[in-house]
Amino acid sequence: MIRVVRTAEGVRVDQTSKLAGRGAYLHDRRECWERGLRGGLAHALKAELNAEDRAHLEDFMNSLPKDAGTNQ
Repeated sequence: MIRVVRTAEGVRVDQTSKLAGRGAYLHDRRECWERGLRGGLAHALKAELNAEDRAHLEDFMNSLPKDAGTNQ
């Protein structure tokens, strides 16, 4: 599971799971990130994703292998 956190600076991927802020978790599968970016992630973080946040998260999502994710 990969944590995404809402901070004062914006939404960030928190690979250490130690950043302060409201967080949400996504599997390390691209399909989960695609679904999350459609609205579920913004709802969980109680924030609107601006263009910069969305671009940052999409960059991270695109770095995930297409067949990643052995956790369910």
